[in-house]
Amino acid sequence: MSKSELPEHTYEADLRLLQIELVKLQRLIIQKGKRLLVILEGRDTAGKDGSIKSIIENLSPRDTRVVALNKPSPREEGEWYFQRYIAELPAAGECVLFNRSWYNRAGVERVMGFCTEDQYKQFMATVNEFESLLVRSDIQVIKYYLDITKDEQAARLKDRTKDPLKQWKISPVDQKAQKMWDAYSDARDKMLKHTSSTLAPWTVIVANDKKLAHLNLIANLLSRVSYPDKDKKLLKIDPKIVLTWPANSKKLPKLSK
Repeated sequence: MSKSELPEHTYEADLRLLQIELVKLQRLIIQKGKRLLVILEGRDTAGKDGSIKSIIENLSPRDTRVVALNKPSPREEGEWYFQRYIAELPAAGECVLFNRSWYNRAGVERVMGFCTEDQYKQFMATVNEFESLLVRSDIQVIKYYLDITKDEQAARLKDRTKDPLKQWKISPVDQKAQKMWDAYSDARDKMLKHTSSTLAPWTVIVANDKKLAHLNLIANLLSRVSYPDKDKKLLKIDPKIVLTWPANSKKLPKLSK
């Protein structure tokens, strides 16, 4: 597992300043009854949990929710695909973070055969329209895809098997991540290409360095929302870590290698 370029004390100091900005943002969301939805997708072990923790660490737990749904129940399998996610959308004054989302259908369900070809095609044909409806209903939707190299994923998976505090993260799906690497890469590319819309574009975070990924993701998030007293000089974004899609799609590194 790669070591961060940032010393711990520098990371903690920079993170604290960005978290103060997040508190400013949340104050506005609460006061004005705004609704913010942040979707985090990505490779297994890419660091979604840690990224979410860095965002919500000092936010109000009453007005911040993290949604990480289990696999659908038999009843939910018979519902409209988006139905169980609708109940988790932010109400006025809330910030909601999805740790994986309806994009399960374009990723793990597609790769692992948990959905049919028709279900996959229907999802890909309707998700942009669904998200457009959310945005036009005054829900701000920000989508991130965290990606890492194959070697980095292998190192992180190995670390999980050794660390008793991380073993709860190991699942049968995770164990197949390396074997199915190319299939996940193909699914990722199709998802980014077909579901990055003008109203809800994707942003790719190169997350081999967890600390730099956290800082850059938060800085990017803050740069895309409006709130009073924003300290813009803190919002330093590394273009090698934060990759906009589709504007810079041709500049994306070959993360599948």
